[in-house]
Amino acid sequence: MARKYSRKASAKVGRAMKKRKAGTLKSGRSGRKVKSRKQAIAIGLSEARREGKKVPSRKSAKKSKKRKAAKKRKSKR
Repeated sequence: MARKYSRKASAKVGRAMKKRKAGTLKSGRSGRKVKSRKQAIAIGLSEARREGKKVPSRKSAKKSKKRKAAKKRKSKR
């Protein structure tokens, strides 16, 4: 079975996790310290994506689109 993520992508995530643990990992625009494990993983994967490593694309927001459409229909009534 093929790997879901490349080895380099895994290394990026590992580095992001180490930075988070050390307290030096910061989020994009705001520059706030990252405390969440999930957010650290997301940052590592997005960096790998930017470099063109083998990483699956982000999950689409199908559910939120459906919710918005339903909300819109409800408000028209």
